[in-house]
Amino acid sequence: MIVLGIEGYEPAWHHDAEALAAVHRTRFVRLVGRKLRSGWLMWDMAERGWFADGPVILDFGTTHVEITHRKFDECAITWDEIDLNQPVDWYEHFDWRPDPHTALRRARGKILKAVNVIELVTVAQWRPRILHAIEFLFEGARLAIYNAMDENGLTDVPETDLPATNWRRVHIA
Repeated sequence: MIVLGIEGYEPAWHHDAEALAAVHRTRFVRLVGRKLRSGWLMWDMAERGWFADGPVILDFGTTHVEITHRKFDECAITWDEIDLNQPVDWYEHFDWRPDPHTALRRARGKILKAVNVIELVTVAQWRPRILHAIEFLFEGARLAIYNAMDENGLTDVPETDLPATNWRRVHIA
């Protein structure tokens, strides 16, 4: 299977924070205490910028975690499925770039302390909670890979600057 031109990439989509946390808890627990070596983004060479539909890859040395969002509130997390040495075979103008975003550079070299799923709490009965982001708390840095409406977004806004209401954390590791 080839998704986004990435051989072997088979994302399984979730929209429930607790289910997503349960599926990946064991692997994330093993990452706590490790340093982030680098973060990789899919790069559109023709547009000279980040292709935000592609997965965000965090390299912890012995393992890579690959995160991507789509639609309104779906997230997929995969592990070691993407070979960064293989070309992206999609329209011939995509490649991988290490640490091109400020949020990734600020987390690079930091030790991972915790991982959470962030949900937006709403008043809508049809969807009282919306899966919003995967949050990585490092010593001295915060990195969130969030749903930017059918693509990925990255932020390093400190948690002290986040609104306290309408957000819920589901602890993973």
